[in-house]
Amino acid sequence: MTNAGESMQEVGPEEANELIAGGAFLLDVREPNEWEGGHAAEAHHIPLGELEGRVEEVPKGVTIVCVCRGGGRSARAAAALAGVGHQTINLAGGMRGWHEAGLPMVTDDGTPATVV
Repeated sequence: MTNAGESMQEVGPEEANELIAGGAFLLDVREPNEWEGGHAAEAHHIPLGELEGRVEEVPKGVTIVCVCRGGGRSARAAAALAGVGHQTINLAGGMRGWHEAGLPMVTDDGTPATVV
């Protein structure tokens, strides 16, 4: 996967949440320990370092909202996916922004969610 070389479209957490509710695919590219700390219930987890080898798990034909902790890694993921034909948006502020906006987070083991 290569960088699309275009300016990256970004949305804030509230708009991202609306896109997800409307059918967008939320791709969380954080590391496993970050994911375990807390994530959006609708998120699909593929760490950035594994994305190239797992790109077939990302659906075509829907908007992909990419998220990490603060927005940097997800911007790289969004650019890489755009470079192979996906329609992508970066979640500005990442999971920190999501959490600060009061949007729901879950953990796989039911413990209180936080941004790691």
